[in-house]
Amino acid sequence: MSELTGHMEVNSVEPGAVSPERHPMDALLREERLPHIWCSGCGIGTALTCFISALLKSGLDLDKVVVVSGIGCTGRVAGYVQLDSFHTTHGRAIPFATGLKLANPELKVVVFSGDGDLVTIGGNHFIHAARRNIDMTVICVNNFNYGMTGGQHGATTPVGSITTTTPYGNYEHPFNLPYLAVASGAVYVARWTVLHVRRLERAIGEALAKRGFSFVEVISPCPTNFGRRHKQRTGLDTLKYYHEKGVIRHGADPKSVDIELGGEIVEGKFIDIEKPTFLDCQVTAR
Repeated sequence: MSELTGHMEVNSVEPGAVSPERHPMDALLREERLPHIWCSGCGIGTALTCFISALLKSGLDLDKVVVVSGIGCTGRVAGYVQLDSFHTTHGRAIPFATGLKLANPELKVVVFSGDGDLVTIGGNHFIHAARRNIDMTVICVNNFNYGMTGGQHGATTPVGSITTTTPYGNYEHPFNLPYLAVASGAVYVARWTVLHVRRLERAIGEALAKRGFSFVEVISPCPTNFGRRHKQRTGLDTLKYYHEKGVIRHGADPKSVDIELGGEIVEGKFIDIEKPTFLDCQVTAR
């Protein structure tokens, strides 16, 4: 048992040695907290599956992996994973994760939260963590609205979108998250929808292996709020849209990957570079 959290050590179960009665991913889920709260057709569960699968294949010491999330539907991930995890206040997942990394550089810190939490409420923390090149992996599930609190518009809501706070259509230009991450200083940036599960899993694995600020945007359905207002009342409706409108362009200029309502969704790995991390620079300065 872990002295910190009181849960069973996940390292005691090797991926290739689980019993036939249990799924290999069961060791990384807090089963006592299931069933989850996510709506039918939501893509967050798929994103979590890709994360757990990538983690099991990563070779990382799971006793040193920490998951941090903020408030929102995606924020529940921290409560469902059988790892040392922290459910923080709204918009403050990244500064909390920064503190963990600086206090214990041996930790592999993962921030797993939603677009409203990470780049609307927490946008200032996002850009400065990328600027400093803090060694952490940020996974942002982007469903274009505040799904948990009623479907309000946020900083990623496409122009023209109908939400509870924009009944006549959103007129604010949204953030292009890959461009925001690259412009701020991230060393790894990728975007995939939850339809592309193998590519998403691979991208998360690459981000976990990267030193520095790595960022993966996950485009996900929100049928209950955003979807039903845009003729995508089920998760399958949205996945069909991803299939028809998804375009893979590895290495695309992040400036060109804006998402417009009804338009194409450009996916792929946009940047993968090497750069000293914040802690590397501290050592050099000394």
